[in-house]
Amino acid sequence: MRARIYQPARNAMQSGTAKTRGWILDFTPASARELDPLMGWTGSADTQSQVRLRFDSREAAEAYAAAHGLIVTVSEGHQRKPNIRPRGYGENFATDRRETWTH
Repeated sequence: MRARIYQPARNAMQSGTAKTRGWILDFTPASARELDPLMGWTGSADTQSQVRLRFDSREAAEAYAAAHGLIVTVSEGHQRKPNIRPRGYGENFATDRRETWTH
């Protein structure tokens, strides 16, 4: 059985890096999805595609895959530096602001 190990990217809508430090093991689909002719829903008989395992480190994910005989593909994501300002959002309302209020 095939699987993919990767580190998730940060949410594009947020500047934080929550839930991006761990590693995820996803099973690749064994069969293609099918369209239901009556309702038009997409479905599959493959239940492994619904499984997503989370690990604290890459080595732990690879050890799990080796113990269960999985063929894995490891995807290394590039690391971005966090976009966190020193004083944060509260600086906009501070009484000791250096600049004038702009809006």
